[in-house]
Amino acid sequence: MSKRFTLALEGSTYEGSVALIRGAEAVAERTLRADDGGGPGAGRGERLLPAIAECMADARVGRADIKHVVCGAGPGSFTSLRVAAAVAKGLAVGYGADLYAVSSLVLTLSGARSVLVEGEYLSVLDAMRGEWFAARVRVSGGKVEQTAPAAILSAEDLHSASRSDPQLRIIGPGQQIDGRPHARGVAPLLRRILSAGPVDLASWEPDYGRLPEAQVKLDAARNAGLHA
Repeated sequence: MSKRFTLALEGSTYEGSVALIRGAEAVAERTLRADDGGGPGAGRGERLLPAIAECMADARVGRADIKHVVCGAGPGSFTSLRVAAAVAKGLAVGYGADLYAVSSLVLTLSGARSVLVEGEYLSVLDAMRGEWFAARVRVSGGKVEQTAPAAILSAEDLHSASRSDPQLRIIGPGQQIDGRPHARGVAPLLRRILSAGPVDLASWEPDYGRLPEAQVKLDAARNAGLHA
């Protein structure tokens, strides 16, 4: 039977990932790390397409078997997200599949290898400049749901959130619970993702969270020139 698989991509961090999903199960997956021969930006693209090909070969899946493409929507690394989104769009067009998006902050929890206890979490990712992208996520009854929009928190804000609510668990790179978004996290969320409907291929962009550092510096230089 053709067109029964979902291809998931996640690129909000340098440690990008790919998963091939059937139903609510990830049947093949790859994690792209800096030490896998791809350099420090391995999640940015040079290993993404080969990883997809490897997953499809592992599961003996052809392009006609891909019905949906799901991409982690950020927030996170501008360059990594942009590359993953471009690849996801290109594959959706090439496979004749719909493209869907899901919060990368949610994929940190839904893609966790270990079982997370029920309760409230603050999912965070490095936003650089000593700040963090953060969103509250609830785990309850086997469901993982984001309960508030993503925001940018300072390191002090992060510590304050932990102190003010001892029941709140911080999950993210180097946090109380060390975790990163992973494409396999699409599997338990797939029904909800599909019910939300596909994105518009022509206009969709990930949630970068903020402008890239180069753009910030350029804008600052322009403003300085205007006021010189």
